[in-house]
Amino acid sequence: MNSSICFRRTVGAVLVCMLTLVLFAGVTSCSKDEELSLDEIESASDKNSLKLLKKTVSKPYTDQKYVAGKVNGVWNDTLLEDPKTFNIFIGERDETSSALVAKMQDYLVDYDNYTRTWKPRCASFEIETDDVAGTLTVHYTLRNDMYWSYYGSDKKIPVTADDVVWWYNEVWGDPKFQSMGYSGEFVTMSDGSEKHIDCVKTGTYTFDFKFPRIVADPLLDTNTNLTPSFVYKAAKEKGGVQAVEDLFNVSCDVKTIPSCGQWFLTEYTPGQRVVYERNPNYWRKDDKNVSIPYIEKQIFQIVGDENTDYLLFKKGQTEAYGPKPEQLDEVIANAKKAYTVYNAEGSYGASFWSFNQNPKNKDSRYYSWFTKKEFRQAMSCLLNRDRIVSQVYRGLAEPKYDFFPEVNPYYNPAITLKYRYSVAEAEKLLQQCGFKKNSAGVLVDEKNVPVEFDLAITATSTMQNDIAQIIADECSKVGVKVNVRQTDFQKIVDTLTKTFDWQSVIIGLGTNKFPSQGSNVWPSDGNLHVWYPYQEKPATDWEARVDYLYNEGCYTIDHDKAQRLWDEENKIILEQCPIIYLVQARSFFALNNRWSQTNFYFDNKNGSDTEYIFLK
Repeated sequence: MNSSICFRRTVGAVLVCMLTLVLFAGVTSCSKDEELSLDEIESASDKNSLKLLKKTVSKPYTDQKYVAGKVNGVWNDTLLEDPKTFNIFIGERDETSSALVAKMQDYLVDYDNYTRTWKPRCASFEIETDDVAGTLTVHYTLRNDMYWSYYGSDKKIPVTADDVVWWYNEVWGDPKFQSMGYSGEFVTMSDGSEKHIDCVKTGTYTFDFKFPRIVADPLLDTNTNLTPSFVYKAAKEKGGVQAVEDLFNVSCDVKTIPSCGQWFLTEYTPGQRVVYERNPNYWRKDDKNVSIPYIEKQIFQIVGDENTDYLLFKKGQTEAYGPKPEQLDEVIANAKKAYTVYNAEGSYGASFWSFNQNPKNKDSRYYSWFTKKEFRQAMSCLLNRDRIVSQVYRGLAEPKYDFFPEVNPYYNPAITLKYRYSVAEAEKLLQQCGFKKNSAGVLVDEKNVPVEFDLAITATSTMQNDIAQIIADECSKVGVKVNVRQTDFQKIVDTLTKTFDWQSVIIGLGTNKFPSQGSNVWPSDGNLHVWYPYQEKPATDWEARVDYLYNEGCYTIDHDKAQRLWDEENKIILEQCPIIYLVQARSFFALNNRWSQTNFYFDNKNGSDTEYIFLK
């Protein structure tokens, strides 16, 4: 399925795969003389949401067999922004660029969300453990029918072990690159020391990952994309890091970019469109030996904003659309024979609210507030998730009170957040850590400084803005002023990973389908340990404990023992509130009926599966 992604623990949870922002928008409004109470809004939303669901189709993937299709058709779609690069390395830090480059790549193994098992994709695998030495090796063997090729050319270069080993050792493994994959190349030993996971070429199509310690899920740790090493290696040998970074910028001839994936990038016109054409030599084939995909061409129009995106879909100029809650009535009413609207249960992932605890900002007024556990707990008590569900999601979402999602093998339903919406509890917690209201009703700290801070949200998301406005309104009830700042997404990324000069933020980190995902997020030395990254040593006792639990959990094979470790980690995160989860929204997908939908599936595990789709 096209939604099978690279789950590598170090990269599967970094910005490329996980800075997933809230994408929907809108608050149901009414005139002043028709104002409704929150209870009335909730009741109306619940009734309306049930009516809407009955008018949509549920079609989850449950291991069904795809039927053979036919090669034809142009898929019209949109992008909200221009790519920043077509360079694999540079694309690590830009979600749009990474997704576009990934269309020309492939990866080693698949994780089947339905059966919860790993399966070969571009490589078969064998896991070998040495219980005496306490080491583990993953032996990979690549398919021998994969090639790097160029659009309009007969030139084919075999995909080999070098396309994994070289990148692992010479890009991710070279500290000069400061790659987001670097930290994932090390494991913490039982004595606290760090040792490297070696990636060794053993043959033209074979290579090993050698772990100095037995780990719980080595395939998660080693699954990675294939890269055209012959191009990047030549650049590094000629000009080092800078030469690698200079490859395939947005002004390059895109037809010179090699592909081993399903698509060739054939055109990029800045501000207008990105075009792909099908790779007829792609290794994955159907029962009739026809390469997947069936679609001949993909055209992505760069639209710049969500409203234009929706307008193009309404005009029938794009093939599919994910409706926002307030658009559902209109989308369903206009469906008729033009398109079908599918629904999926609440997503496993959720965006969260977080506060900057980086001591680089220790002289800022907010640093002493954000580093108080009780302050963060109070903010959680001011997060009115039910109001967000009713007013923003029209009842088509649920509050998120847990840390691991249900799909996680170590999910424990007994462990949930206790700091839920309660203005009274928020005031109590704030008083406990030295805050009080002055005569004007403004909350002040021990130095009588008014509590006021910024909340950064992505500028392109109207729904995220509506959520932020609700947060600001609820915080005002205890005398706290929240300034909502609509910010360019890339600037948010830069402030989180480079400048560290943010205050609070709403953002998302994907889904922890595996407990060990996020090795650069949850350990204190991670480069995306959002509230305070790159710690030389844990800043707090609780972070030190999380470091220990995360590390031990990653290396504990016995499920019951591991369960106890992950349970304790969950409890600490939910008690300390370094991140405060929002809600899990239902999702919807409208698909143009000119496409055969026999091979189409939509659910919360895999998203929208259009990989095997074809024209009727």
